[in-house]
Amino acid sequence: MAGQRKKVMAGALVLALPLALAACGGDSGGDGGGGGDGDTLTIWHYENDDSAMGQAWAKAIEIFSDENPDVTVTVENQTFEQIQKNAKIFLTGDDVPDVMEYNKGNATAGQLASQGLLTPLTDEAESRGWADTLPASIQTTATYDEQGLMGSGDWYGVPNYGEFVGVYYNQDMLDQYGLAVPTTFDEFENVLKTFKDNGVTPIATAGSEYPMGQLWYELVLHYADRDLIDQYQLFTEDVDFHDAAFQQATEKLDEWIKAGYVAADSAALTAEDMGVSFINGTYPLMVSGSWWFGRLVEEIPFTWGQALFPENAMHPGSSGNLWVVPENAANKDLAYEFIDITLRPEVQEILGQKGGLPVAGDSSTITDPKTQELTENFEAILGDDGLAFYPDWPVPGFYDVIVSEFQSLINQSKTPDEVLDGLSSAYESGKTDLLEG
Repeated sequence: MAGQRKKVMAGALVLALPLALAACGGDSGGDGGGGGDGDTLTIWHYENDDSAMGQAWAKAIEIFSDENPDVTVTVENQTFEQIQKNAKIFLTGDDVPDVMEYNKGNATAGQLASQGLLTPLTDEAESRGWADTLPASIQTTATYDEQGLMGSGDWYGVPNYGEFVGVYYNQDMLDQYGLAVPTTFDEFENVLKTFKDNGVTPIATAGSEYPMGQLWYELVLHYADRDLIDQYQLFTEDVDFHDAAFQQATEKLDEWIKAGYVAADSAALTAEDMGVSFINGTYPLMVSGSWWFGRLVEEIPFTWGQALFPENAMHPGSSGNLWVVPENAANKDLAYEFIDITLRPEVQEILGQKGGLPVAGDSSTITDPKTQELTENFEAILGDDGLAFYPDWPVPGFYDVIVSEFQSLINQSKTPDEVLDGLSSAYESGKTDLLEG
């Protein structure tokens, strides 16, 4: 190899012409089974350079480069939307990356796996110890059966970080009204009532995007057990949306809406509206995800904290995105090596220090107290097999249905029973399409 020097090239945007990619069928220099030229590794991902993930992947590339001086690494930065929209098109061609970041779930990684567009990674997961390193609830998002359903079958992706939903508190406002961070559900409701009795709407949320559905799901998880969540998420059995947990959660949310615990105009608000209103101190509580953490650290002017939803044994959350290897990749062995490096302690530690929730990290090495608290909460969830994924995951298109139904509940144009009927109808239709399609 000329000069025996490692080269890293970055910044190419190859998804602008996905049809051309698929049509050209360019020679990738290999047979698509790991038999490429062996001197190039092409990586696609969509993390910002300054994010926890972007910094961690940069470290992984640095390590890979040091250990493979004869290999040129090409890093091509995409956007989430580009890959999400065009993956099926470009992966049918030969000019594909060796390894790429991709979204998890039935309608995304599962669909590509069922169509033969991703390489099974089960042998690598076992031989390299990924199956031993990653907690069970994290592994769920990595495996897909022949129909592309998550939670069983072969490994088709490897997660490196996680995310979860909890409760963010404005500690200054709690102190103002003599309130402690609640540790039980009853205490949580008492906090809501106390704020409302003093003219303060307690919960920042948003009905036009994901937050309201996740608040509802926290309540479902308060009343549900693991069996019900597996029925709902993994189709282990049929789901009755009028059973105790779904019914109780929806009625409880309706009760909170009637009590004024969420703002009357929440149906029209976006997630950004929610976050800004919490950051500005308008609302004392926000139930949302760990993805807000870095921004809150940078922008909040008051004392604040984060905790798990009180008394819940399960929580909305999952692994982060997956590293997948396209079936037509030219240099699969190099891809496997790179994936393995992303799970090494030095890479996982960067995720941890930056609030990226490593799946194979150690919170005791984190120096910032808030970041350590966030990571310890995530580790507690993993230790209890407590990841319950997200309410819109089971079937394609369910996200829009959840948003619409809970906008109707906020506006009081539908009863809890009518909302559950709408959810059930869309869920059953989508499930039939997945299982029979």
